[in-house]
Amino acid sequence: MLFWWVGFLGRVLDRGSNKNRIVTFYVAALTISSALHLPGVVVGMVVGAAFGVTVGVAFGVAFGVAVGVAGGVAGGVVGGVAGGVVGGVAGGVAWIFGVLRVYFWLPELLWILTLFLLSRNGKRVNCLRYLPPRFDELIILPMPFMDVMIVEAYRKNPMAARETINYLITSTNQQKVAAQAISGIAVDILNRCQRLSDIVEIANQLAWIPSPPPKELGIILPQFLDISQDVRASEEATSPYRKYELLNIPINALRQLGQSLALIKNALVGVSFGNAAQSWLTILETAQCTLNEQAQQSQEIRQVYIAGNSLDPETAKNRFKGRIDIFREIETLALSEQPPVLLLYGGRRTGKTSALKYLPYRIQANIVPLLVDLQGAASATTLKGLAENLAQQIIEAARRLPRRVYLPRPDVNKLAEDPFPALQTWLTEIERGNPGKRFLLCLDEYERLGEVVEATSSRVPLNFIRNLLQHQRKWILLFSGSHELSELPAYWSDYLINTRALRMTYLQESEACDLIRQPVENFHNIYKPTTVDAIIQVTHCQPFLVQLVCYELVESLNRDIRRNTREADTVKATVQDVKKIIPVVLERGDQYFQELWTSLAESDRSLLRRIIHGETPTQQDKGVVRKLTRKEILTPEGNAFQVPLVQKYIEQLLEEE
Repeated sequence: MLFWWVGFLGRVLDRGSNKNRIVTFYVAALTISSALHLPGVVVGMVVGAAFGVTVGVAFGVAFGVAVGVAGGVAGGVVGGVAGGVVGGVAGGVAWIFGVLRVYFWLPELLWILTLFLLSRNGKRVNCLRYLPPRFDELIILPMPFMDVMIVEAYRKNPMAARETINYLITSTNQQKVAAQAISGIAVDILNRCQRLSDIVEIANQLAWIPSPPPKELGIILPQFLDISQDVRASEEATSPYRKYELLNIPINALRQLGQSLALIKNALVGVSFGNAAQSWLTILETAQCTLNEQAQQSQEIRQVYIAGNSLDPETAKNRFKGRIDIFREIETLALSEQPPVLLLYGGRRTGKTSALKYLPYRIQANIVPLLVDLQGAASATTLKGLAENLAQQIIEAARRLPRRVYLPRPDVNKLAEDPFPALQTWLTEIERGNPGKRFLLCLDEYERLGEVVEATSSRVPLNFIRNLLQHQRKWILLFSGSHELSELPAYWSDYLINTRALRMTYLQESEACDLIRQPVENFHNIYKPTTVDAIIQVTHCQPFLVQLVCYELVESLNRDIRRNTREADTVKATVQDVKKIIPVVLERGDQYFQELWTSLAESDRSLLRRIIHGETPTQQDKGVVRKLTRKEILTPEGNAFQVPLVQKYIEQLLEEE
């Protein structure tokens, strides 16, 4: 009976202000004691417990316990030392029960169990308004089955369930229950997807979940949302084959997600989301088979050309053509007794990054290529940031290899204390853990290191490279960029000694023909022989321009098919079709042409203007001619452009000046 009254006292006082609690606790305690006709010893205990409740709620649990026990002991001294000590301890325990509100939790627990057991058959949405936190916001102890009831209620009335979750987060102490309910709803929705359209709508259905999501969802839910967005992009494509191609992106993402979920520590989370990932994968693979059949039956020409970013083996498949000589030379040099520094250079959009992405598929298994994009790493403004970015990219590159390699992470503390020596130690650790392997560190857009040197006023990154070359025998460096070493600041030559240059030029004519006629397997030949010759002539086998011209040709032919101006079964692209799409190619390729033009010095541009106006280069122009020939803009004679499309673009620029 005594404990009940102490709990009641805690309940009465926990809503008032601190001042009112302290003023009234004596009156309340003495009133209770008088009403129960308690002896002096017990009165001391009650007063101590009551004071503990008040001070504990106002100032904290630990302090309240101490005050409660002390008050009880003091009261015990008044009513009897031995009885006071016992009363103080009992008062402290009673206070804890009061603050935790066990006296109210027990009937509330009985109430939630009753609701749960009696509200089956889809009626749990009607019980949300009667959940214990609705009439008792101060519940501290957990309420079982609440999250389950909210998840089931969401199926019938999402708005009511979301309102309940919001109430729990903002007005009660049940934030953990709210997070569990959000996680349960997300898993339930993901697992209930049965069609492609269901997956497309996921991003909209779960848009209400706060960002970042609860820790139960971690980084898993954002991956599902990204996959849903990729599926939506596929659905919005203009042809069945393009839809088929774009589905490769979410399918590959689901496979990777399934593998990572199999290794997750939380088995329950792994199984829940793993089932959803497998279900989605089945849906997408089935849809892709259907799209492939539709594409085969479609009258339109499959749009299989990719003009833009670098080609990725997972999505572009066999579209990457040629470069066998480059792959063989890289492999031979990497396996030599003392490998040199490799420099892969060439003009913009000649396929350097694409070649590096395909490199793991074209060389021996004992060479591990690790592609690092220095364009992203150069955004770091500190040496620590650069080292962390390099380490992260190396780890991710190893995981993306056809033969996956899982590398250890560097020591975070050492990396923060002294970044590049820590990075050096880490690379040595990787060597020891992978005997028999040689690591080919491919630094794409390597010129960006100069930006880091300027931003940090330090050449430590370059010193790290030199040290790597001298002491890490199993690490080989490959730099990739659009500049030769002679075009960089003089200090670069101090760090890159024994460099072997590999030039990435335009495709050979046979390789360009293969790209035009058979970009993918089973592609119906839509070109007349004279048309292929015309494409090669205007592009000079520049790979990006070949893809762009062919892409626009297919788009133009499909527009004609839709307008019924051509028969789909007999359509063949003509030389006239190539001429018709030249203005579109110049417009769509504006970024490529603009980059090329702005990269030239004024003396280079001046000579190109003169050549377009019909002038012949003079003896004084020989140096500029040699430079523009190396850049594959002019022929060695200096009186003509190598790529007619480049000439047409510059002519267009001059007309606008």
